[in-house]
Parts: sequence; structure tokens; C-alpha cells
Amino acid sequence: MTDAQTLGEMTPALRALRLLAAECSHLPAPFVHLSPIDAGRLELSLHDVDLTGETFTVFETWREALGLAPDAVVFHVQGDGRTRVLRAVGPFGGAEVALTAYAAAPAVDTTAVGGAA
Repeated sequence: MTDAQTLGEMTPALRALRLLAAECSHLPAPFVHLSPIDAGRLELSLHDVDLTGETFTVFETWREALGLAPDAVVFHVQGDGRTRVLRAVGPFGGAEVALTAYAAAPAVDTTAVGGAA
């Protein structure tokens, strides 16, 4: 982690973003986060593209475009089981890129067997 004092010190992340704009302009737009606190990191996130699981399909498309290995992907659930999360981190264009996708988890039927409460 490097705290940038100038925009120029954020060059690695900005270069990676520029490369993405040039090479991946056909992909669905992610949320983009850059921070001077970690000047060499670019964060991309995908939020509820839809409720049919397309968020994770878009995640895979982005993962492949970034050249992130399938075994770099981590899955977890947050928000008391209401949100599924996929995350992969790796190098791209001279920066560390973190790709994260958030999708609503399917509703779980909590009715007990036999209708008992």
C-alpha cells in the first residue's frame, strides 16, 4: 500500500483503467474505485445486474478479460445470507485489480417440514 500525494503517483491504477477503457469498452460498466490510499490498486465492482444470476456471468466475463485465474476467485455470503459475493484479485496493466460481484441470494423457504412453526 502506498499513499499517493499527487495524481501522478496514482499512475499504475490510472494506466490500468485507461487500458480497460480501450480493451474492454464492450463489457458492462462496473463501479470503479481509485484511492490515493492504495495508489497501485484499481477496484471494479458489479452490483445486482439482475436477479437471475447474470451478475456472476458478467463477473466471469470480466475475470477472463482481466486474465485473472479461476482459482483466484473467492466466494462468500454476507448480510445474514442475503448477498452472495465473488471476488478475485490479481495484476492487470501494471496495477493490482480487485474484481467483486454482489448478487442477492435466493430466498430460502423457512417453513418447517410438515408446516410446523
